[in-house]
Amino acid sequence: MPDNTLISEDFIIDPTGRQLAGRWIKSQNPNSKNPVIVMLHEGLGAIPMWKGFPQKLALATGYDILIYDRQGYGGSPALSEARDTFYSHRYALEELPDVLEFCGIKKPILFGHSDGASIALIHAAHHPVTAIISEAAHVFVEEISLAGIREATEIWHTTDLPKRLERYHGDKTTQIFFAWSDTWQHPDFRDWNILDELANITCPSLIIQGVEDEYGSPEQVYSIKEKVTGPCETLLIPDCQHIPHFQAEDTVLKASVNFLNSIS
Repeated sequence: MPDNTLISEDFIIDPTGRQLAGRWIKSQNPNSKNPVIVMLHEGLGAIPMWKGFPQKLALATGYDILIYDRQGYGGSPALSEARDTFYSHRYALEELPDVLEFCGIKKPILFGHSDGASIALIHAAHHPVTAIISEAAHVFVEEISLAGIREATEIWHTTDLPKRLERYHGDKTTQIFFAWSDTWQHPDFRDWNILDELANITCPSLIIQGVEDEYGSPEQVYSIKEKVTGPCETLLIPDCQHIPHFQAEDTVLKASVNFLNSIS
């Protein structure tokens, strides 16, 4: 049985001077499971935006969890250069390996949401990982994704969204919002995809998406299932949009536990 007492510890991850904000969620049970679950946030996410879900995941699975803010987000430093089409690859293949090395994590379980899920898939195509749990990943660009981002941009201009995001990103809020929205809407980004890389993923994966996801169709899930070469489970959740771990929390927790038990 997983221990019901957790320790939460905020710290600075400092690979190559990046000074990224990190948080450990650990069991006090010395027999807690290995490896570590590393959680990768969405395209406008940050550590606090996961709310209580990481703690519930730790209790449900018995695994220690690392969460961190990628550069540009939350408590981490602002972006130091303009984004390009391959920004997800830079996070997956440059920043994430340094984070794992600094934290002493080998072969993590990657739990990614949206941009974070795409980053998890890219990383797993190039580095050894134990497993992937993916929520709302993008592996190619769809019109529904672009429409969702255009709508989000309109909401930015017409509501208090900037003020709400500022609670998490501070004076980086405008920079990170438009780094996200402008990159996705740039004409060069329409041809972005990671389909050819997915064949290199040989670890077990659980691919989750809401049927009503406003940023992607079920074709994202079907494409991942078709392309990866490791064992792959899929879960399309009815009446669920882009954030399954909030909108269908119990379903995601149960599926995650069953999946991790099946590979342990």
